[in-house]
Amino acid sequence: MAFVDQAKFHVKAGDGGNGCMSFRREKYVPRGGPDGGDGGRGGNVIIECTTRMQSLIDFRYRSHFKAERGVHGKGKDMHGRKGKDCIMYVPVGSIIKNDETGEVLADLREPGERFVAAVGGKGGLGNPHFASGTNRTPRIATKGKEGEERWLRVELKLIADIGLVGLPNAGKSTLLSRLSAANPKVASYPFTTLEPQLGVLHLKHMESCIIADIPGLIEGAHEGVGLGFTFLRHIERTRVLLHILDASSENPIEDFEVVEKELKAYKKELVERTTLLVLNKIDIAEEEDVTALTAELEKRGHQVCKLSGLTGDGIEELKERIADILDELNNPVAEDGDDSNPPD
Repeated sequence: MAFVDQAKFHVKAGDGGNGCMSFRREKYVPRGGPDGGDGGRGGNVIIECTTRMQSLIDFRYRSHFKAERGVHGKGKDMHGRKGKDCIMYVPVGSIIKNDETGEVLADLREPGERFVAAVGGKGGLGNPHFASGTNRTPRIATKGKEGEERWLRVELKLIADIGLVGLPNAGKSTLLSRLSAANPKVASYPFTTLEPQLGVLHLKHMESCIIADIPGLIEGAHEGVGLGFTFLRHIERTRVLLHILDASSENPIEDFEVVEKELKAYKKELVERTTLLVLNKIDIAEEEDVTALTAELEKRGHQVCKLSGLTGDGIEELKERIADILDELNNPVAEDGDDSNPPD
């Protein structure tokens, strides 16, 4: 199944039902008063996010969503019922924007969260509303108001605890398959991953967490070069970044700086996020080179973990490091002078 992370669509709320012009006509009431019912309100178009969807693929086959019109009023004070709402579903992490202005209208992050994309029109009034002391038989009723309609755009930003970043062919997909039950395409050439992949990492004594493998970044990704620009948005919401480096590369430090530069150019906050550097492919790299590389990165203040995604060496240590980082984020230590639990 293809991965679609943005789509344009049209919403049209239901028009309100028309009010009714009617008069009582009973055997012993030859000149009965007005009894026209009001029209029902038009249905709304409602967007709801759900965990049952992972992409916006459904929007390739349907781009117009319309709610039901309110029912017209009838005689004998019979009011029309409200039109049925049109409920459309999007994945958790969807952002709804006005397609014309680009204004963000809703950011749906929690399952079941809803946004009213178009409001149904009010129903028309029946003729009893227009009766007065001087006009006891009003021959007027109003039409229902038109429901809102507009073009919107939905953009998906995956919500994951951990995001895997790095240059193409750094071994992210192999690592994802080692850490979770995900089965991404793995091959020894760049851009094997053409779309984000999600996996679930099960940790001891902690809740499971979601890992997102983002397609490899290259220089100029933030300007639309390669595949990176399309998917950079998906790491905005990750709590922890695992920066995967190929330890057997000719210049791992340069590789690291390329990705850091692209992350910073896209969104400065990303380089300030909790990051763990993972030196992958140590099984084919020279031990002296790995040692020197580790020392250089730690000298720069980075946390480093060494492993081989191919053989599995170091995977358990990485899981423990991830658990420790998430535990620290979930239970931050109070700073000096800030005793969150003062004594009685």
